[in-house]
Amino acid sequence: MSESVEQRLKRVQTALRAADPLGKVALLAVSKTFGPEAVLSAARLGQTAFGENYAQEGCAKVDWFREHHPEVTLQWHFIGPLQANKTRMVAERFDWVQSIDRVRIAQRLSDQRPSDLLPLNVLVEVNVDGQETKSGVHPDEVRALCEAVAAMPGLKLRGLMAIPAPVETSEGRKAPLRAMRALFDELKDEFGLDTLSMGMSADMIEAVECGTTMVRVGSAIFGTRPYPRRG
Repeated sequence: MSESVEQRLKRVQTALRAADPLGKVALLAVSKTFGPEAVLSAARLGQTAFGENYAQEGCAKVDWFREHHPEVTLQWHFIGPLQANKTRMVAERFDWVQSIDRVRIAQRLSDQRPSDLLPLNVLVEVNVDGQETKSGVHPDEVRALCEAVAAMPGLKLRGLMAIPAPVETSEGRKAPLRAMRALFDELKDEFGLDTLSMGMSADMIEAVECGTTMVRVGSAIFGTRPYPRRG
């Protein structure tokens, strides 16, 4: 019999507490491709922060909770590549965008953030190991993008995000994670950064050891994803 979301989430929470006994690392449950009922199952165990990669799918879940469970307060993070024609729907619904890698996208989000909402929390995505197929800016370009984003009134620059390439060995996984922590430390005082988002199901423990402040865990909580991609 397959495990439930509740069982998987409890296992992840236990592993995270063991690696981070002081509770300094936030857990973001990545719910892409899973329905709102799966999110609700996790929310009933106290999980409040959820990550979505696809704009239409993510916005539909935000709207579903607003309609069916307005009593449930959740924090929604957009963590995938964002197309210019979908920035408005994200700016109107999400609390965070972790995948800022272009001034144009940042400016659209700032301009389209409703005035009755707080500024949108954002992270600059860094292509820390130069993967040709990955989003994110080169480490040498991060400061310039941070400067641009920090000046936008509709946004609040909170930190950096990265998705390092998969590596088989634990020590190999730590190299880009350490590089991200060093970059974060270099910029945090200058820009008032407080969030470093790195570490997923396969490298969560290494990310905690290397100084992440937020891990993004999907399959270890929700199970095998029902692809193909939607929305």
